[in-house]
Amino acid sequence: MEVPVEKNKEYIVEIIDNGFEGEGIAQINNFRIFVPNAIKGEKVKILIVKILSSYAFAKIVEIIEKSEFREETDCTSYKRCGGCNLRHVKYEETLKIKQNTVQNLVNKTLRKRFKSRRNCSEWKIHFFIEIKLFSQYGKDKSGKAIFGVFANRTHEIIEFESCKIQTKISQEIAKFIIDFVNENNISVYDEKTGKGSFRHIIIKYGMKTDEVMCIFVLGEEKLEKESELVSKLLDKFSNIKTIVKNINTKKTNVILGDKNIVLYGDGYIKDKLRRICISNIAYVILSSKPTSDRKII
Repeated sequence: MEVPVEKNKEYIVEIIDNGFEGEGIAQINNFRIFVPNAIKGEKVKILIVKILSSYAFAKIVEIIEKSEFREETDCTSYKRCGGCNLRHVKYEETLKIKQNTVQNLVNKTLRKRFKSRRNCSEWKIHFFIEIKLFSQYGKDKSGKAIFGVFANRTHEIIEFESCKIQTKISQEIAKFIIDFVNENNISVYDEKTGKGSFRHIIIKYGMKTDEVMCIFVLGEEKLEKESELVSKLLDKFSNIKTIVKNINTKKTNVILGDKNIVLYGDGYIKDKLRRICISNIAYVILSSKPTSDRKII
């Protein structure tokens, strides 16, 4: 198949659909182009940034005709952060996008297609709902330890003051830990050298029980002022039920290592899940605020 587009060249296209991760889909001579942050029905000017044998990726240069479902994002980090991908779409429309995604996936596995009679329902709570926070630790240009999430398709750390999808308690704990790290000059893992202590922090939260688990992912087994950090965390946050130290000394993108050391508690937390029938699972999963689709779906 002859590729009808060129890298670093601009084109004007119409967005004919939205894909699995919410990205816009356009076509030029039946050649598919994926355009992040574009909405079905929009007319946009794009710049081709990557070409593969059967499809290409592009970024928006200009929105010529804007969708009625487009809205201003409520997060200053959204355009660079890799955690969310539908915050530019009105919430009600994201429910339709997600339902169509599940519908298409189900139909691919069935000989006879079917149309669901139920629609995704809205949640009363749209924000601060993620029960697990994964935060990357690193350094800024001045050498100060920072925490945040990776920018989309990179390993650049994007700091945030407040994340709209993570629970407030998880963010408070992560900030408390990074402040402790900076105040005590504790080393932070360097991906290039493979040296340093703090790599990641994982915080799991039980929505019904209010129980919290903290996991320190370290690049070495010894953590300076470990006892002091554990003690201060327990004094500050009474709902922390367990703290675990995970050791990952490998130079890898895999987050967790093979060794766990429980520093406090039983090494697990409890939560309550309401009973749901198998046929309703897709709808329960897709009813959350449309932000972390790659993780949720």
